[in-house]
Amino acid sequence: MIKKEVTKLLNEQINKELFSAYLYLEFVNYLTEKGLMGYAHWYRVQAQEERDHAMLIYDFLHYHGAKVELDAIDKPVLKADSVMDVLKEGLKHEQFVTASINNIYDLAKQNKDFLTQRFLDWFINEQGEEEANANELILKNEMFGGDARSLYLLDQELMARTYAPPSVQIG
Repeated sequence: MIKKEVTKLLNEQINKELFSAYLYLEFVNYLTEKGLMGYAHWYRVQAQEERDHAMLIYDFLHYHGAKVELDAIDKPVLKADSVMDVLKEGLKHEQFVTASINNIYDLAKQNKDFLTQRFLDWFINEQGEEEANANELILKNEMFGGDARSLYLLDQELMARTYAPPSVQIG
């Protein structure tokens, strides 16, 4: 049985993951307006990942008989003057999500909720990957973003990103 305190944080995490999807769709809006369709595609895929993360937690709670409580999702606000601002905001947000997942894991550990810890192992690994990808995007943009030809090639590279839904055991 998942502890009530852990359930509360998992419900809050569903909201954070759905907000992440909204935020990344706001990034898509900005990048599309700039004509960077590869960057926009990259964040559209990112938004889908975040929605699927929320659904994994949602399914995990239901599967284990815990109550799912959905809350309102805040409207994302993006204050960006450049593509780099967007990318840095993406990394900052991923670090926020990582801290939140780590907090849930810590509470599950304190409550000897081994089931939730095992479930969150995947998310911890995923967040490491998310932060590394966001950082790599910043580094590539620093190297190539100032040159129009290189930016074009990077944008084309980002257009090739594909997505496969996660395969995580919830039970």
